Amino acid sequence: MKRCLACQASFPSGSVACPNCRWTPQTRDTFAVYAPALSEASDGFRVTHFAELAALESGSFWFRARNRLILWALRKYCSGFDSFLEVGCGTGYVLAAIAKAFPGARFHGSEIFSAGLTFAAARQTGAEFMQMDARDIPFVGEFAVIGMFDVLEHIEEDETVLRQVRDALVPNGYVILTVPQHAWLWSATDDYACHVRRYSANELHAKVRAAGFDIQRSTSFVSTLLPAMVLSRWTKRRQAGNVDAAAELSVPAWLNRVFETLLSAEIGMIRVGLGFPVGGSRLVVARKI
Repeated sequence: MKRCLACQASFPSGSVACPNCRWTPQTRDTFAVYAPALSEASDGFRVTHFAELAALESGSFWFRARNRLILWALRKYCSGFDSFLEVGCGTGYVLAAIAKAFPGARFHGSEIFSAGLTFAAARQTGAEFMQMDARDIPFVGEFAVIGMFDVLEHIEEDETVLRQVRDALVPNGYVILTVPQHAWLWSATDDYACHVRRYSANELHAKVRAAGFDIQRSTSFVSTLLPAMVLSRWTKRRQAGNVDAAAELSVPAWLNRVFETLLSAEIGMIRVGLGFPVGGSRLVVARKI
């Protein structure tokens, strides 16, 4: 079901206009626009990052490994899903991989910036894309799974977003989250990425549960690379002048292969039930209750 952002009435998702008040979202470049005032600029992200990410993701150890972890979590906990929404889909790199792995499902992608949707739609032609504010999701009881992959840390009102995600899920639906972890890892990289916070496990778990979810699995990842992350960020803090905040993901090819091998081994351990108490990121799988 859709939720009218003007009068809050619910109506079938196949309809465009609200039958109660006739409100309808704007359309821009074929995409429905639900939050037009936020579509071009926000404090949470730099629009120029989309082109950088599109050029980097498919070859980067970090994005490739995170995709494998996400696909494993979907197969393990909610493999029979028929509908999926990615909130903050960026360039569509994750959504395209999920759609390929689960061809029978219906896919939606949302992004607060209209500019990002152009990249995503070119990458995954079979999904429906929309511009949307995650703090005001125009759906209720609609999706079997919602994914937010390194998105929640950009939004000050994260608890509001989690409640909105819960409302948009069907009964017993799932949310899958990845977030950066450990406030003591904060560096220029987080400033560059427009992060609001890095989570602790306790903070994230408390907020997910308070929003109405039961946590099925939670683990750190990027644990094997934590010493390298600490060293990189300690070095940045000591350097004067301009620092290349994106350098952690732009590494030499041989080092990229080493890092991807280490993360692949780490994911293998997670698959057999091991968990890591610390790591640069955290994965949470939770079910709506």
